[in-house]
Amino acid sequence: MDPMTRFQVVPSGDEAPEGTPRPAGLEELLHRSATGDESAFGELYDAVSTRLFGLVRRVVRDPAQSEEVTQEVFLEIWRHSARFDAGRGSALSWMLTIAHRKAVDRVRSSEASRSRDESWGVSHQDVDHDATAEGAVQRLDAERVHRALQTLTDAQRQALELSYLSGYTHTEVASMLGLPLGTAKTRIRDGLIRLRDTMGVTS
Repeated sequence: MDPMTRFQVVPSGDEAPEGTPRPAGLEELLHRSATGDESAFGELYDAVSTRLFGLVRRVVRDPAQSEEVTQEVFLEIWRHSARFDAGRGSALSWMLTIAHRKAVDRVRSSEASRSRDESWGVSHQDVDHDATAEGAVQRLDAERVHRALQTLTDAQRQALELSYLSGYTHTEVASMLGLPLGTAKTRIRDGLIRLRDTMGVTS
């Protein structure tokens, strides 16, 4: 069975506006994104953000880390959309694979850090632990994302944090910020694109 027939993508819990691409159009949106088409990337984001975040959340479980990993997933999709090969599978499968790999990497990294911390604790039981430092070690990748977030405008950062960190839908974000739905979506999309550019420079 074609993987595309197994999923019905609903954009972020909102009502899909007329003209929203169905899953069959994701390949074209990826190809257009590869040329730097920000509008195509925005449509792609609207179509699959809920499903990718849901997959990451099931693997990572922690809400804050799930938000961070999902941002990293969209940044990778934006940066590497030219690598998508329709001959090797569907666009949705390609993006889900990226999301799953990122989520598993985060879990493994956290587990490895926790194991190192526990081993260190056994051999240094009489030494006070610096919990802040230990947390920083576990979240090095997340810290890159947080630094990049500081380069966004206040409006973009607020919309992204509400959407990912707090888990609100686009409709809820728009209501909370007193914005039209389209404006809220644009701020989230533009924030992701700016994150891509910032992290691309510092990576």
